[in-house]
Amino acid sequence: MSKFLTGLDARLTDKDSVWILDKSLVYESDLVGIVEVPEGFYTDLASVPRIPIAYEAFGGRSHREAIIHDYLYRIDSRPVVSFMTANKVFLEAMKVRGKGFFTRHAMYLGVCAGGIFSFHKKNVMDEI
Repeated sequence: MSKFLTGLDARLTDKDSVWILDKSLVYESDLVGIVEVPEGFYTDLASVPRIPIAYEAFGGRSHREAIIHDYLYRIDSRPVVSFMTANKVFLEAMKVRGKGFFTRHAMYLGVCAGGIFSFHKKNVMDEI
């Protein structure tokens, strides 16, 4: 059964929307196995457009899930997965964390539609 094996320990950097992990975040996925995001990983969490209605509905949600997703989008993640598999793990993780059907599917469709522009563009330890 999919589950997060560690809690989230991250801090905001000097850049207002960039976070860094102070401890690794570990997720066990039924789809891809163990995903361990290393300490020192930079993330912007869920990149929800700042359009008022969209951000009100989906902003500030799914932090842990977004970090796993950001990590799987990196060129050298372990495991290396396809674009659609990374998106499916995001959907799976949101369900594990109890996000509602509408929220998780809307966010999943968002990454399927817009995520291709950032897929495999950075290495795991690159700053953003």
